[in-house]
Amino acid sequence: MIRTRALSGGVHLDDRKISSGKPVEFAGIPPEIVLFMSQHTGAPAKPVVKAGDHVLAGQVVGEAQSFVSASVHASTSGTVKAVEDRYHPILAKPSTAVVIEPDGKGEIWEGVAPGSDDISTLSPEDIIKIARNAGLVGLGGAAFPTAVKLSPPKDKPIDVYLLNGAECEPYLTCDARLMVEEADEIVFGFTAMMKAVGAPRGIVCIEDNKPEAIMAMEKAISGKPGIELCVLKTRYPQGGEKQLIQVVLGREVPPPPGLPFDVGVVVSNVGTAYSLAKALRTGMPLVDRVVTVTGAVGSPSNFRVLLGTQVSFLIEKAGGYTGEPGKVIMGGPMMGVSLPRTDVPVLKGTTGIVVMTKDEVNLDKPLPCIRCGRCVDSCPLRLLPVWIAAYSDRGMYEEAEKYRALDCCECGVCAYRCPSRRPLVQSVRLAKQAIMEERRARAQKVSG
Repeated sequence: MIRTRALSGGVHLDDRKISSGKPVEFAGIPPEIVLFMSQHTGAPAKPVVKAGDHVLAGQVVGEAQSFVSASVHASTSGTVKAVEDRYHPILAKPSTAVVIEPDGKGEIWEGVAPGSDDISTLSPEDIIKIARNAGLVGLGGAAFPTAVKLSPPKDKPIDVYLLNGAECEPYLTCDARLMVEEADEIVFGFTAMMKAVGAPRGIVCIEDNKPEAIMAMEKAISGKPGIELCVLKTRYPQGGEKQLIQVVLGREVPPPPGLPFDVGVVVSNVGTAYSLAKALRTGMPLVDRVVTVTGAVGSPSNFRVLLGTQVSFLIEKAGGYTGEPGKVIMGGPMMGVSLPRTDVPVLKGTTGIVVMTKDEVNLDKPLPCIRCGRCVDSCPLRLLPVWIAAYSDRGMYEEAEKYRALDCCECGVCAYRCPSRRPLVQSVRLAKQAIMEERRARAQKVSG
């Protein structure tokens, strides 16, 4: 039994996992697929197809352009309608996309390599290459290229690999359903991940509000040497990788640019392990993922969704709106992005679509800060959100940086706890953006 530590800060939320009992079902082939070249951390992929080309499922339509990047593959067969700018739901601006009109056949590209059921025949380099060729990224939301995560610096040995099944955001159940239905596949992929980084110990981490997932994963790891199960007390934002490392291992990841590598740990999401297993066994790249569609819809569901499927298509599949929509969120309600429109596609990092009615959305105007300190008490990174936000609101970004604005994980706990309903996360995010732009400008000036 792994003895866990108490999470620093955080909150206990009403989890509202109303779709937890819904088995994963295929959402179907939509009338249009929109594949952005930028749906991962790092450099955008470069389109390698043009309008009029016929493509097959698994075919590369966008090639990675740097080490920290990921290729993009056609999620079904069809004809390329256009390579053009479309509104990007996360970047909130136009971005290059390959638009495909599906032919309904779902034919698979002949270039998809045959897979293997025997990890022992694969070297760490083989596993990393497969992850890179599959365009695999972290499926917990951050979308960091998996091949990069599986390539820690030689001088930073990894002794523990954490598999993140915490899924601490309210409403979302895609990871829980995957663990219930595909536990053996997840463990297969996790074993390959451990081999890739040379980790002798692996820990599957699940919060205690997912009893079915706990039982399924406990059974799947039985007899697997070096893999343990850690059941966590439910608390948000325990699923953040820094928080998970602190709670499970008692290790403190250094402030940016510090990474889990620096304390001998790698963390990956259960969905990432499952997708790696599919790539290993079948050779199929990342072309679909499980997405929770929930909230004010007729039938909250967990769908296997082709990447590039429009949000509006999924809402209809889930029974449509049950009331006048007030907000549609891509991701969870704490860290997700509110969508101004629903004709936008599912990305590699899309965990869920949460619909809220107008009655559920708080539109109160923010009040002046009363210096109550709740944001400080609840910050899991022990920051001072009240001061970072205050400096940001006044354009004093250098001061915001001194108060560690870049350390913020944007979990939203500070804004959730604020009695004055101040948009603290947005203020901190603005400061982070300004600080990074200033750093890039200085770097260009030096190099130029």
